[in-house]
Amino acid sequence: MLTDKMLDKLNDQINVEFYSSNLYLQMASWCETKGLEGCADFLKSHADEEMGHMHRLFTYVNECGAMAKLGAIDAPPTDFANIDAVFEETLRHEKYVTRKINELADTAFSEKDYSTFNFLQWYVAEQHEEEKLFNTILDKMRIIGTEGRGLYHFDQEIAKMIDGHGGGSVMESEA
Repeated sequence: MLTDKMLDKLNDQINVEFYSSNLYLQMASWCETKGLEGCADFLKSHADEEMGHMHRLFTYVNECGAMAKLGAIDAPPTDFANIDAVFEETLRHEKYVTRKINELADTAFSEKDYSTFNFLQWYVAEQHEEEKLFNTILDKMRIIGTEGRGLYHFDQEIAKMIDGHGGGSVMESEA
């Protein structure tokens, strides 16, 4: 049985994951308006993955006999200075999500809720993969560049990272 404190934190995380999905979907829309179809498709795919993370938490809460609760979700930003800003924001956001997951795991451990602590280990590993992924994208951005033809090549490279993120993800191995 989940404690009230644990339930509140899990429900908060459900909404963090929901926001993540909305953020990446909005970024995809921005990319599409700039002719960056590879980046748009990648971010749409990532938005779907984040929604899967939300569903996984939602299901866990309900399986524990508690009620998952969706809260108000803030609207994500709609405009970005350039593609560099889009992917810098994704890394910043994933670092925020990592902090939230670590706080959740710490709460589960403090509450002696070892079942939830064990459940959250998947998220701990997933966040490592997410940060690694977006660091890799920023590395590609620095190597290829996003000016002139570099932007075209960068977009093509990001398109190749869809469905597996260029090396497989934890999410795929769970499917």
